[in-house]
Amino acid sequence: MAAIDAGADALGFVFYPPSPRHIEISQAREIIAKLPPFVTTVALFVNADRESIAEVIQATKIDLIQFHGNECPDYCATHGRPWIKAIRMKDDIDLLSASKDYQQASALLLDAYKPGVPGGTGDAFDWQRIPESMANKIILAGGLSADNVATAVQSVQPYAVDVSGGVEASKGIKDPKKIQQFMRGVELGQQ
Repeated sequence: MAAIDAGADALGFVFYPPSPRHIEISQAREIIAKLPPFVTTVALFVNADRESIAEVIQATKIDLIQFHGNECPDYCATHGRPWIKAIRMKDDIDLLSASKDYQQASALLLDAYKPGVPGGTGDAFDWQRIPESMANKIILAGGLSADNVATAVQSVQPYAVDVSGGVEASKGIKDPKKIQQFMRGVELGQQ
């Protein structure tokens, strides 16, 4: 609720057990049931099987899916929900090609690359690597915090930003004050 009170448009729920941010379906269902209207709920998966995704959708009525693993475009498109594809910014990534491959996605989420870690690294990547023609079609993630989000928004002008670790008191525990500071940074970046 702290994120909603601070102005967040969407809340992400991590259904990836190795993550310190992992949430059980029952917990997500309880939180989602208390949300006000017009808040988008996002289920994050990493190479999850079809049955696991269907179970989460059925139990939570989640609005949007975020695929953060090696899922192919055809697989992403078969779950009956709009979806986002996370792209880890490896040195050799061709974003224009990725955007064509995942053209059915509602958006591409660009995140830092760290070998063996599917996301949530706390690292930023070089935003200059984002083609200007794509900026308003992406969700910027990776190492964002209250300290750099205004600059990120001003520099990249993304459709949206995504944060997790940058607003935590400790791994998996959000800090309401950091959330408020982050949202102020987003507002500053939009001015």
